[in-house]
Amino acid sequence: MQKISPFLWFDNQAEEAAEHYVSIFKNSRIVSVSRYGEGAPAPAGTAMSVTFELDGLEFQALNAGPMFTFTEAISFFVNAETQEEIDDLWEKLTSGGGEPGQCGWLKDKFGLSWQIVPPVLGELLSDPDPARSGRAMQAMLGMSKLDIAALTAAADGE
Repeated sequence: MQKISPFLWFDNQAEEAAEHYVSIFKNSRIVSVSRYGEGAPAPAGTAMSVTFELDGLEFQALNAGPMFTFTEAISFFVNAETQEEIDDLWEKLTSGGGEPGQCGWLKDKFGLSWQIVPPVLGELLSDPDPARSGRAMQAMLGMSKLDIAALTAAADGE
């Protein structure tokens, strides 16, 4: 068991969200589900908490009501090596009511924020040539889903 893990508060979609996320990421699984019993604040049998892993990282999810919701102040950063991986994750995470954001950010249908980012972006933005890194930055600022070829072309002045 890892010492620290993300804990996600849901209204009543913890199990649905966990199932959705494990269907998207490789090396992922539902570890356990605890259910509310009779006399609980939710119908008996409803998932109370869900432990799941995404690509080996353990998460906890809780169905605890609508008092708290997700904000962009917390997001999950996903390194996507190829454009194909970016496109696939973007499609799956925005499906069913998610929404694209700016600069590789999106919200999924549960309102959770994700950043789908190729490692090459960090390389381009930290290029020692300020003109090259500036062009990459300007290109990124104009994008929703990141486009590796367009970022590289912009950095190269094409």
